[in-house]
Amino acid sequence: MENKMLLSPDETCEALGVKRSHLFKMLETGEIPSIKIGRLRRIPVEGLRTWVNKQVVEQHEVQER
Repeated sequence: MENKMLLSPDETCEALGVKRSHLFKMLETGEIPSIKIGRLRRIPVEGLRTWVNKQVVEQHEVQER
């Protein structure tokens, strides 16, 4: 993942440890950013990192309450 700018859905599922159906729900709602290249769906690595960091911050704030 270090050298790639874009991940396939399968690579993203592996990186996040989620099922494909769950990932596609998150992509449909725009929770995780993605782009289309022709018929292919790709997830920007930086967008995925931003999403993960946001989740960590939000969950940490909830735990502090």
